[in-house]
Amino acid sequence: MTADNKAVAMRWQNMWYPQTDLSDLEEFIAADFVSHSMPPGIAPGIAGVRQWVSIFHNAFPDMDGGVDQVVVEGNKVAVRFIGTGTHQGDLFGIPPTGKPIRTTGINIFRLEAGKIVEHWNNADDLGVLQQLGVIPS
Repeated sequence: MTADNKAVAMRWQNMWYPQTDLSDLEEFIAADFVSHSMPPGIAPGIAGVRQWVSIFHNAFPDMDGGVDQVVVEGNKVAVRFIGTGTHQGDLFGIPPTGKPIRTTGINIFRLEAGKIVEHWNNADDLGVLQQLGVIPS
């Protein structure tokens, strides 16, 4: 079970890279999925995940990154990640700046029956906005 839950969490992590096909989200995200970190204005559930990720694919078409650490305990998985990219498209109303960003964060997932049912995220959004020059550093 631990390895399976880790593999599901890694599918979430990998979907943020622009080359990822989003047609299979129903395979690893539950129909009643709730993210406690969804940006304002994004639809709930799987439709919202698709919308959220598509915004990032458009804003950072060269997004890349990796995973520093994964901790699995029962039906919960925590993933510490790093992301890099160049701001080339609209990001929640912020026009493209052409600036590179580097961010870190932690995703926490609760899984049931092999699917993500709950999600929490804590990422360096302030640092990203500073790197884009939207707010002073």
